[in-house]
Amino acid sequence: MQSVYPLLEPLLPLVRKPIQYAGGELNSVVKDWDSCDVRWALMYPDAYEVGLPNQGLQILYEVLNEQDGVLAERTYSVWQDLEALMRAHSVPQFTVDSHRPVRAFDLLGVSFATELGYTNLLTALDLARIPLAAADRGEEDPIVLAGGHAAFNPEPIAEFIDGAVLGDGEEAVLAITRLARSWKAAGCPGGRDGLLLQLAVRGGVYIPRFYDVSYRPDGTIGAVVPNRPDVPRSVAKHTVTDLDSWQYPAKPLVPLAETVHERFSVEIFRGCTRGCRFCQAGMITRPVRERSITAIGSMVEAGLAASGFSEVGLLSLSSADHSEINEIAIDLADRYGGTNTGLSLPSTRVDAFNVTLANELSRNGRRSGLTFAPEGGSDRIRKVINKMVTEDDLIKTVSTAYASGWRQVKLYFMCGLPTETDEDVLAIATLAQRVIQAGRAATGRGDIRCTVSIGGFVPKPHTPFQWAAQCDHETVDARLKALGAAMRADRRYGKAIGFRYHDGKPSIVEGLLSRGDRRVAKVIRAVWQDGGRFDGWSESFSFERWERCASAALAAEPVDLAWYTTRERGYDEILPWDHLDAGLERDWLWQDWQAATDASGAAEVDDCRWTPCFECGVCPAMGTEIEAGPTGKRLLPLSVVGSKSSEAIQPLAMTGGAG
Repeated sequence: MQSVYPLLEPLLPLVRKPIQYAGGELNSVVKDWDSCDVRWALMYPDAYEVGLPNQGLQILYEVLNEQDGVLAERTYSVWQDLEALMRAHSVPQFTVDSHRPVRAFDLLGVSFATELGYTNLLTALDLARIPLAAADRGEEDPIVLAGGHAAFNPEPIAEFIDGAVLGDGEEAVLAITRLARSWKAAGCPGGRDGLLLQLAVRGGVYIPRFYDVSYRPDGTIGAVVPNRPDVPRSVAKHTVTDLDSWQYPAKPLVPLAETVHERFSVEIFRGCTRGCRFCQAGMITRPVRERSITAIGSMVEAGLAASGFSEVGLLSLSSADHSEINEIAIDLADRYGGTNTGLSLPSTRVDAFNVTLANELSRNGRRSGLTFAPEGGSDRIRKVINKMVTEDDLIKTVSTAYASGWRQVKLYFMCGLPTETDEDVLAIATLAQRVIQAGRAATGRGDIRCTVSIGGFVPKPHTPFQWAAQCDHETVDARLKALGAAMRADRRYGKAIGFRYHDGKPSIVEGLLSRGDRRVAKVIRAVWQDGGRFDGWSESFSFERWERCASAALAAEPVDLAWYTTRERGYDEILPWDHLDAGLERDWLWQDWQAATDASGAAEVDDCRWTPCFECGVCPAMGTEIEAGPTGKRLLPLSVVGSKSSEAIQPLAMTGGAG
């Protein structure tokens, strides 16, 4: 298969950051095309600087390339400047590893971390000369599969994909590879549909074309039923149960161009049972599966040796909740002392941060900042969302952080939460002022800073809030404006508090795409045809375009933009994703939604790791169980204590910050 690089190379001096299209990164893999019988193109539908560090794509890239006879290459969204040149010079969408045309591959796997990448998928398909509609593809076109968190409701892009993989991808991509290999070896029986049927029946892949959707006169879904006899009525997510057996990435890609994260990342556990009602990631990745401290140590050792990174990110949805997080921090600090290797944690739960961890994070004085996520401004709204953190808890935690040497704390909140009032949002200003007061009192210094970041709340599938009415953008913007004024009102704190926020309009579009059904595909196509690209970037996003295209595309339907977003759903309504199984009992989600909005006061739910089971349904449905320590094991130093090589060991630099 010929490279398109001879056609691409003359165009690169004409575009911004041409190095991002060059390939050749450390630990990238290029295999002989003809020696492989199954070929994957893996896409992250965003720019190289966002896509290359993506942990999920890097894991699948390495897992697949370890297999004999299998190759995997990467492709990312190209910026508009290169897109225009590619169209003018007939250069197709290409992989960065060997610059082969994407259409030549057997499978195109697209990982969606956010729904705002949907228009970028259409750009890539069109540049690759793959028909946008799956129904129009022929035998020479790759099978297009969606994955990532957005794949748990792929209905808005059902027209454009051949299948969706729910859940963990490590085992799933190998099963798909085996089925594709057998199908090809047998002479491709049944053609394209023959392979898709195998994926649906034996591979655990959701194939939208094998399900018919009917609608009622009021616009709601009437039924979703399989149209093939062997296709399951419900498609379940994939769950990897033993993370220690999947120590990836072992050879992380080292970027050539600047990226959003330049570090070696280790996922220390997967899943979350805290039960935050707004959090799709926590719900769909259940149950908790911890990596052992020894496996984490092995991964850090291998990853640093293979990459040369000077920072290690200990990643999960709530890293400080690992049962051995203190031991991990202490032992890695001891192991890499004197090597200029730093560690970072992503945003940390207020009630999981402790003095021991704070001391480890500040051992040698390198401190970039800590991020905490109270999510709601008042104790009342935090009970509604099951974020069991009080204002006093937060003040105690930030006081510990400031006393341990930090000068900057970041706080993340959401606006537009169910039952939210103006007072709940204005309480954020009071809370931020108390944080500054606590920092000044704990340190006796005046250079204490607090940055408040606010995002718009979007109800997500497979959460208790999946039935909620989304707050309209006018209300969100009015509350944010009032909050900004409240932040600046007291001159004693105004300069010490930073305020960053996104207006409510992008959240409305994300809400449309998150809870939409197959009819939303017409909107996505219309926006793309109108020039929509990189909708996750504020400089490219146009709410006017989405609003106008939605109005035109849905004109003949009994639904509109508001119907998909600001309308509350009832228990009896069939939701577009009800036939897709994340393991959660629908009735359990509904009961938790009722508990959140109880007029007498929201009821909180504890973390089931430390309490009796709350019967969410995941463990019996998925055949899994919570896998958490402690193991009681510890990491040994890499060199003998007291040896010549270890005499100069200094404490490890550990830096806190957003992950």
